[in-house]
Amino acid sequence: MMRDKENSSRQPLLVIFDCDGVLVDSELATNAVISANLARYGLSLSAKQCKERFMGGQMIEVMQAAIGMGAALPAGWIDEIYSEVYTRLEAGVPVIDGIVDILDQLDLAAIPYCVASNGSEKKMSITLGKAGLWKRFGDRIFSAHTIGHAKPDPGLFLHAARHFGIAPNDCVVIEDSATGAKAARRARMRCYGYATDSHSEELDAEGALLFHEMRALSGHLMLHSTYSR
Repeated sequence: MMRDKENSSRQPLLVIFDCDGVLVDSELATNAVISANLARYGLSLSAKQCKERFMGGQMIEVMQAAIGMGAALPAGWIDEIYSEVYTRLEAGVPVIDGIVDILDQLDLAAIPYCVASNGSEKKMSITLGKAGLWKRFGDRIFSAHTIGHAKPDPGLFLHAARHFGIAPNDCVVIEDSATGAKAARRARMRCYGYATDSHSEELDAEGALLFHEMRALSGHLMLHSTYSR
C-alpha cells in the first residue's frame, strides 16, 4: 500500500493515542478475564485467541462474536464482563515501556496529544489512573461510549481533531489494532502502528506505518529524545 511520504516527513500538530496496548499494557489482563468468563458459558478460547479475535472491538461486538461461536451468554453479559474486567484492572497494569518519555517529548515540543479509545471512560480512568496518566491527559480523553462513534468509524478521531481545531491531515494516530488503523485511514490521518505481535500484517494492510518499539516513535514524530537526560 502506498504511504504518504510528504506527510510522514513533517511534525504533526496533534497526536492521538489509542489506550489499551499503546499507553498501558492491559490487553493480556483483559483477555485473560474474557477467556475465563467465556469458558463458563461453553466457549473455550485462550487469552491469546481472545486477543486475536476481539482486538480493537467493543464489548457488544465481543458478545455477538462469542454467541456466533457457540457461547450461551445471558442478556446481562456485558455488565457482567465489565465488572469482572474492571475488578482485574484495579490491580494495576504496566505502562507501555517508553511511552512516558514520548509524552515528555511532546510536551517539550508543545505538540498537543490526547487519547481516543473504544473503551469506556471508566475503564480508562482505572487503567490510566493506576498508571499515573489519567491526570496528565485531563480533559483530552475521548471514549467511543461518550462520543457515539466507535472505530473503525472515523468519527472518534475526527471529533478529537475538531476539539483541538486541527485538520485531519495534520494529525497522527498511534494504534496497535487494524480496527483503529482503519479508522485513521478513513479519517485521512497518518497512522503509526505499534506492531509487537501477529497483528503486523493487519496493521500494514490498513496503511499504518509500522514500528516495533515505542522509543522509535520519537524519530517518526521528529521529536528530540530525552533519554540522555
